[in-house]
Amino acid sequence: MNSIAQHCKAASNPVHHAARVSPQRLSQLDVLESESIHILREVAAECSNPALLFSGGKDSIVLLRLAEKAFRPSQFPFPLLHIDTGHNFPEVIAFRDKRAQELGERLIVRSVEDSIASGRVVERPGAGRNALQSVTLLDAIAELGFDACIGGARRDEEKARAKERIFSFRDSFGQWDPKNQRPELWDLYNARVHAGENIRVFPISNWTELDVWQYIARERLEVPSIYFAHNREVVRRTGGLLPVSELVRPRAGERVETLPVRFRTVGDMTCTCPVESVAATVEEIIAETQTTRITERGATRMDDQTSEASMELRKKEGYF
Repeated sequence: MNSIAQHCKAASNPVHHAARVSPQRLSQLDVLESESIHILREVAAECSNPALLFSGGKDSIVLLRLAEKAFRPSQFPFPLLHIDTGHNFPEVIAFRDKRAQELGERLIVRSVEDSIASGRVVERPGAGRNALQSVTLLDAIAELGFDACIGGARRDEEKARAKERIFSFRDSFGQWDPKNQRPELWDLYNARVHAGENIRVFPISNWTELDVWQYIARERLEVPSIYFAHNREVVRRTGGLLPVSELVRPRAGERVETLPVRFRTVGDMTCTCPVESVAATVEEIIAETQTTRITERGATRMDDQTSEASMELRKKEGYF
């Protein structure tokens, strides 16, 4: 039999052919990673002046790793932007600056403190500053001319988040209208905006908290120390634990306790609660996350518990 005939016979043999071309099955993380990289590249291709929101929290840490995979060895085609409440955990701010410097990427910081000082927002005594970030963010978008802001929000975080498109349209007032969103059939995204309008883009919308931690483990990503169990002084308030600090002092009748805790999410320290935990490694956090039945925001964000629509109302005002 000549070589051509042998080749044809081998190609017609289904067992032999399958052995040669059998595709490798992608893991769940591979699929999510691929989708997110595609979204980041779509932003770079379709938007003229985007920014990536980076707070130093776990979700934005994952976004940075995805951006590395999407664009390295080149620089990111967008700067990093953080809206600093002035109530952030010091460990997270230190990590933010360290990570941006390691990557050699431009970090732009705009401060809620400056918005308060200029009279752009009015702080209510005893209230957190998360909601005040909306004005500072919208001012930064107008100042720097951003037409897209990439954020680390996920649909599993909260009911209002679940209504979001991946490319979330915001009008000229920075407002989000869940009824005025664009279809995203077949992973086709529409980033077209008029002057003054912008898009919020959420590349890890389809990820869960567990996916994030498993990706952190797989990629061996460093995260701020407060995500791991540590002893901290706390008081019990409105059904949760609140960390004692210069901004949060015990009230009359409250008892300060020192407990082993960790933070599932980081933000304004006056309204972000830790959870009791002894999980001191990423693997232990993954095991703990697999058994929890309460979302991270539901368990730890006091400002989200003021009403069932609190997040949606903030988003309609321009929040992330």
